[in-house]
Amino acid sequence: MAFLQKVKSLPFKKILKWASFLVLLIAVTVIFCNTWIIKSTRSQIYNDVSKIEARTVGLVLGTNKFSRGRPNLFFNYRIEAAVELFKAGKIKHIIVSGDNSKEEYDESTDMHDALVEAGIPDSCITMDFAGFRTLDSVVRCLKIFGQTDVIIISQEFHNERALFIANYYKMNALAFSTKEVPVRYSIKTSIREYFAKCKAVLDLYVLHTQPHFLGEEVKIRI
Repeated sequence: MAFLQKVKSLPFKKILKWASFLVLLIAVTVIFCNTWIIKSTRSQIYNDVSKIEARTVGLVLGTNKFSRGRPNLFFNYRIEAAVELFKAGKIKHIIVSGDNSKEEYDESTDMHDALVEAGIPDSCITMDFAGFRTLDSVVRCLKIFGQTDVIIISQEFHNERALFIANYYKMNALAFSTKEVPVRYSIKTSIREYFAKCKAVLDLYVLHTQPHFLGEEVKIRI
């Protein structure tokens, strides 16, 4: 209450000055974080299957199968990319990491079922039900499933952030970007990603955020 009274007593020009400074600071921080992440991961991202080096495991980052009652292109394109990499011999095993925090919401099972339907053997798929965030998916791939040589599979803007996290943990990671989702379909996601990249820097270098759940190691038979 006392703080509000102090604010009210400040001249309008002073309030405007500090508000402008705060907005500028946020803008500079967001631009810096995005530039850092994009430039530092550029050489590790591929969209041509023939050019990417083979890795042991593909890590498919989770998303909802449906969006507003319609098939989610982000989901479909990630599945298509994983299948393409597997059939080209670029990966031997696939981890599908997604959110299963609600009984009626299960990204990992949806991805698993879509991969099996596309011809990937069930024995070549491992489900991670605790991939609540990108950070969780990447760190659990390393610490729970013991994988360092991975190809991360998602859209390019998402791959940049995931690779940044993988690099922080010194993983031997590359990323394969799916085909582009139309801008009109992904504008909100693209805007949100600018702030997500900033949060990734904060999580790694300031807050030292860990996954929501770790637990016992899981051996993957490859």
